[in-house]
Amino acid sequence: MTPMNPQDAMFLLFENRHTPMHVAGLQLFTPAKSAKGPGSPFLSELIAAWKRHATANAPFNLRPVQNLGRWFWEEDDHFDVDYHLRHLALPYPGRVRELLNMVSRLHATPLDRNRPLWEVYLIEGLNDGRFAIYTKFHHALIDGVTGSRLFASTMSTDPRATKAMLPFWAMKHKHRASNAPAKSKSILQKAMATLASGKEIVPGLAHGMFDLVRGLAGSDAEALPFQAPPSMFNVEISGSRRFVAQSYSLPEFKALGKLAGATVNDVTLAVCAGALRRYLLSHNALPTKPLVAMVPVSLHSEGGEGGNQIAMVTTELATDITDPIERLRRIKKSMTVAKDRLRKMGKTEKMAYSAATLQAPALPLMMTGLGKRAPLCNVTISNVPGAPQTLYLQGARLDEAYPVSIPMDYNALNITVSSYGDSFAFGFIACRRTVPGLQRMIDHTDAALAELRKALGKKKPTTANTPTATAKLKPSSAKVKAAPTKATKIKVAKPKA
Repeated sequence: MTPMNPQDAMFLLFENRHTPMHVAGLQLFTPAKSAKGPGSPFLSELIAAWKRHATANAPFNLRPVQNLGRWFWEEDDHFDVDYHLRHLALPYPGRVRELLNMVSRLHATPLDRNRPLWEVYLIEGLNDGRFAIYTKFHHALIDGVTGSRLFASTMSTDPRATKAMLPFWAMKHKHRASNAPAKSKSILQKAMATLASGKEIVPGLAHGMFDLVRGLAGSDAEALPFQAPPSMFNVEISGSRRFVAQSYSLPEFKALGKLAGATVNDVTLAVCAGALRRYLLSHNALPTKPLVAMVPVSLHSEGGEGGNQIAMVTTELATDITDPIERLRRIKKSMTVAKDRLRKMGKTEKMAYSAATLQAPALPLMMTGLGKRAPLCNVTISNVPGAPQTLYLQGARLDEAYPVSIPMDYNALNITVSSYGDSFAFGFIACRRTVPGLQRMIDHTDAALAELRKALGKKKPTTANTPTATAKLKPSSAKVKAAPTKATKIKVAKPKA
């Protein structure tokens, strides 16, 4: 058995029936012309090719086991690829509504801890001839950035490459071993193991905490943990889920950022803030104080190891402000302060500090309901980079890739954004009971983007966004770039006159 990294084990510790701790991706493909049409054997042949890889490499052959209060990874001697790889069909009439309802149900079901913590679903029956792949991994196994890289590694940039590539479980991957203390017999010791996985952590962690306390006395820009206002999202949740999604133009977000002197992430947060403000106003539930978002920051290096390598910052969303430009300015300032504090820490220190922050949502459940009265944050908003070029799965073109993340008790809504080529995909996942009418969030996001675009004096793009939650699913209108010969940045689209 291999000791589990404490930050990874945290996701098993916090999991319960109402809060499955897995992340997922929904991908939509257009088959090659030769594979289109009723009765095409493409999917059945793809599944058969993948099932021939009946053994898995680490970490996809490992299951979690607990021994003396600690979590370990143990090889599954009875690995069954037929269990992990599944073939489903949508009910008639095969609209996007049926697909998203299926994903919502699949995402509500916890992974079986007696087996390696991942599942893949190939879904056919979309009425436009396309097919979908829904893949979910436990967050103890990988984070969103690693998952995005895995998706890309199973595909090719060559549309003529029809030979089956290795599925991700058959590839060889780096897998991190724990550097935690060997014994941890109590909850206190578990916390200390997470926060003290190396001697170099303590100074940086103390420095980060000092900056937070100093911020309470001075800076009004940084949104601090447990300073978020109570909201309709900060309640205990049920196990039911609702997932909706929408794609936008990444070049437009870059152009808006350039006009405002802000980053794409700043613009993304501002658009989400505008959508949340509209949603809460429609329910007469907008707090007078600004909402606070928790924003994961990737610590991955190119070609680095898997597992969870993320840090967390909190940022104000300025939802108390009507003016979209002033809202963006406030968000940018808050993110700058948060990132400056994080920048002062080393990588290990950042992860330890973030482990303490991530553990905070569980503490209210053990104590007095603090999460409802003084929430750590109101919503989690993540930005996961994807492939910059068009990808193909045995000749089938990947049109869209949507992230599906984790709502939690006292954090009932999660928004994750992922780039793919020139497409910018928003995935909204929430507790179905706690966040009613989640599909309206798409309309509010459209309106928030249009509001910011108008305020910055930028005309609406001639290409439309790709609606995936409320209308017929179509390939993204934003063109996906061909594979570049060198690593290049996508150019900012100039506003049209």
